[in-house]
Amino acid sequence: MNTKSALAAAAVLAFGVLSEPAVRAAHGADAPAATVDLTKWTPPDIATVKDDDLGKLIKYGYALTTETYKHLGPEAADPAMRYAGNNLACQSCHLNAATQPYSMPWTGVHAVFPLYRAREDAVSTIEERVNGCMQRSMNGKALPLDGTEMKAFVAYMKWLSTGIPVGARIEGAGTRPIKDPPRAADPGRGRQVYADTCATCHGADGQGVRRGEAGDREGYQFPPLWGPDSYNDGAGMYRALTAAAFVRHNMPLGTTYEAPALSDEDAYDVIAFVNSQPRPHKEGMDKDFPNRLRKPVDMPFPPFADGFPAEQHKYGPYDPIRARLKELSGRP
Repeated sequence: MNTKSALAAAAVLAFGVLSEPAVRAAHGADAPAATVDLTKWTPPDIATVKDDDLGKLIKYGYALTTETYKHLGPEAADPAMRYAGNNLACQSCHLNAATQPYSMPWTGVHAVFPLYRAREDAVSTIEERVNGCMQRSMNGKALPLDGTEMKAFVAYMKWLSTGIPVGARIEGAGTRPIKDPPRAADPGRGRQVYADTCATCHGADGQGVRRGEAGDREGYQFPPLWGPDSYNDGAGMYRALTAAAFVRHNMPLGTTYEAPALSDEDAYDVIAFVNSQPRPHKEGMDKDFPNRLRKPVDMPFPPFADGFPAEQHKYGPYDPIRARLKELSGRP
């Protein structure tokens, strides 16, 4: 893949799908791509999946997505299957079994892998991407690449893309960006936004609401946003702009991109508060984004190419960082 293709492909967000120019560059296509609008798309119904071998694998992938804690979490019945380090579910972030538009849906994502990713500065497979989430958002360890669980995740992702052509331009993929204010985020103001808007579900202490009791393999009705049973600081949700975009267009639960409850500034500040709270730490993040010029402006762990401190990468303002990276990379 050439440099132009790599830069375009790097636009993918979590398990979101590339924009049309990125898809075309990544696949070397000059013809206009087909467009699929997930806001008008009806995902396939899991109830229609057959009970043959492939169908069973797809259904297992669905169960792993919606009840990750039960099958792979630290309370899983088989200790050998405790790959996740917390009791979250994949759909804690990829809402509605990874089908909700602008909540990092998996619909269509199967078609864009293998894919260049700036975090590794290499072409990654979809299996490697799954394991990235297992080690970061799920604060756990990698699944065996040839194991049934990995095959089930991939089968489910492929099934979600039924009817979507390879290289399609996907509307509603990833998250809908916010316009970040030209200032640093304010965790103090975010604390008040959290108390007013988020604490009802996630708790004043941010520890979420379990469906039952600890140890019962039932996970959370509302997941914890910090503390030992939440995502670690290597997860995409620890990045301010990624998380603020998700929160703005999906939270409180039931909110959609069409009628957000929070303003851009509210989302910007509340995430600064949430991500200033204690959570598990992932080692080795100094090795992320080995090409420092492709490191996202809101990735808060050094080393950096731009000369700005880690605190500004965590809280902003981001426009000065963007300008400096543009200058260093020679972009017009």
